[in-house]
Amino acid sequence: MRERIGSRRAKISLYILLNVNRRLLAFGLAISMFVVFVILGAYAVPPFRLYMIRDAPTRYVFQAYVGALITGVTLVVTISLVVLSQEFGPLGEQRERMNGSMGFRANVEDIFGASSPPEPNDFLRALVENTSEKTEALEDAVEDNEDENDESTDAIARLAEDIHDNASVVSDQLEDRAFGEYTVVKAALDYNYSWKIYQARRIQHQYQEEMDRETVRKLIDLIDILGFYGPAREHIKTLYFQWQLVDLSRGMLYLSVPALAITSALAMYLAPTSFPGIFLGIDNLVWIVSAGMTIGALPFLFLVSFILRLVTITKRTLAIGPFILRSADRSSDIEWE
Repeated sequence: MRERIGSRRAKISLYILLNVNRRLLAFGLAISMFVVFVILGAYAVPPFRLYMIRDAPTRYVFQAYVGALITGVTLVVTISLVVLSQEFGPLGEQRERMNGSMGFRANVEDIFGASSPPEPNDFLRALVENTSEKTEALEDAVEDNEDENDESTDAIARLAEDIHDNASVVSDQLEDRAFGEYTVVKAALDYNYSWKIYQARRIQHQYQEEMDRETVRKLIDLIDILGFYGPAREHIKTLYFQWQLVDLSRGMLYLSVPALAITSALAMYLAPTSFPGIFLGIDNLVWIVSAGMTIGALPFLFLVSFILRLVTITKRTLAIGPFILRSADRSSDIEWE
């Protein structure tokens, strides 16, 4: 996916938004915040301890932290529960969902000629590998037809090369992966099926009169299997979002307890005379206040790191089917006159 983006800055930004471990990203943001607070406190004029004696700002700051933590964590967990509550429903709705899932699998298995894997990563991998198999069948049909037009043959060859290369990479990424890992969704995003559907449909419409019946049938089979990939990816993306919301809610609850305890203690007991002395040339009070403010912000930073990934995935998968919202999705390997 990053290879389809031209700008190096955009590639780095996408790597941070999507690929970096969420907990490491939150920890990195916390370290950056801590360093900024320490630097500001070290060079404060007047010195920070004198500022504490005169105005006592930390009491008000940490009181605000306590209120924000209680309100913010409660709100986020409530929203997550509301989203997850969509999974609850009467028996009739659950049966409709089951029938829809089974019907989709049955349609896919008609193309596979075998039962489909139950694991999400293996199911996507089977779809990707089947597109490669359908492409090979299309190439064989073209080779068997000696009267095939040179332009249509070249177009199919370029399409086949694009599919084989992309399918090979995505299939390797999906191998031996467990659902819940971002790598499964990452691999699903790396397969630009929308562009491939567009290529195949354009070949069909432009050269249908020149291709024999068998070649057209194989091309339609390829378009059909590519069409199944879109709903499958969206369903697995939805399951991943729900999985992440559970992890987000649980993580914020874990972080909020120590953050609330530390900020409450600092709001109640921190005084200008607390923690006398200097460490590394900086007043100990600066270190303590900076650490307290950073710990108090940890649940929010954890939320930011998760939401950045989820909204980025959502933006890159707004359209389903042969709709391409970004010019970066257009492959440079195939040019149309």
